[in-house]
Amino acid sequence: MLAAEEYKDIEEKIQRGERLTREDGLRLFHCHDLAWLGAMADMVRKRKCGDIVYYNVNCHVNLTNICTSHCKFCAFGRDCNEKGAYEMTKEQALALVADAMQDPNLAGLHVVSGLHPTWTFEHYLGIVKAIHEAYPQLYMKGFTGVEITHFAEISGLSVEEVLIRLRDEGGLQAIAGGGAEILSDRVRDELCPNKATAEEWLEVARTAHKLGIKSNASMLYGHIETLEERVDHLLRLRDLQDETGGFQTFICFPFLPKNTELGESIKQTSVWDDLRTMAISRLMLDNFTNIKAYWVMLTVPVAQVALGFGANDIDGTVHKETILHDAGATSPTALSEDNIIRIIREAGRIPAACDCNFNILRTFD
Repeated sequence: MLAAEEYKDIEEKIQRGERLTREDGLRLFHCHDLAWLGAMADMVRKRKCGDIVYYNVNCHVNLTNICTSHCKFCAFGRDCNEKGAYEMTKEQALALVADAMQDPNLAGLHVVSGLHPTWTFEHYLGIVKAIHEAYPQLYMKGFTGVEITHFAEISGLSVEEVLIRLRDEGGLQAIAGGGAEILSDRVRDELCPNKATAEEWLEVARTAHKLGIKSNASMLYGHIETLEERVDHLLRLRDLQDETGGFQTFICFPFLPKNTELGESIKQTSVWDDLRTMAISRLMLDNFTNIKAYWVMLTVPVAQVALGFGANDIDGTVHKETILHDAGATSPTALSEDNIIRIIREAGRIPAACDCNFNILRTFD
């Protein structure tokens, strides 16, 4: 399937399996042939990972929304005395997981949180340790590079020491991919100056991979970043993946402006942009096996279509997700496993339940 003549050289590169350049990425973001972009991304997806679509039966555990970062794009964070602020006790966190355990297929937890101004690292660690001891059969994916950096700062430990303790005492098996936002100092200085820098986020991932802890990667797009900064973000992730091979999946997060400081000045991304960005991510991230269509932010119908634009991962049931719904996500707060299986099958693909390290637990041919 040939695009306009001006993209023929890129198509030939893709067909030969050659790496695309920064210039190629910028040109792709100016391509208006969405069907061609999808076809190219879907061809690469099929060549790289076949027709399996991964999902997991998981529960989100958001320990607190009290946060010192005050990021302009966030609708989740609160100050201590602000309406809607909360902080889970260890008992409440255990009760949340116990409730999720009513699903006999629950396989894992996704634990992320705010940067609480008074909680110590030992406090965070104590909660995940209690959960792990009570439910050792559940795979534990937890905390972002931003949180790991915060834990190192408040504890006086190195990032490596923090990760080792989370792994050895808290049962951590993988790191969440959030907090990368856009890996640009300009963007971060404007939107989130009170949390980990781009280099700090990358260093957490690098250190985790060295320790054998896999992580995810992400990009929050559709706010103040330029298309050049989107491409540069993808290239920084690609470079680190070349170095470590430790990233498991890449997630495109479209910015949801509702209830954020940017809500009055920035409109939500279009479906066209979401699918374009998904496809280009697959094409540029040639060393990533998995690309996630995160239905919570994309909505279920768009995530289903994205399975034809390079994605082979649709996340999971996300029992109890709150962070993105605070920002106005209109998707359900959870999906049943049967519903996810139906969504994947309707797209002509093979559903595969997996753990947080993409080990297949069962498939549905």
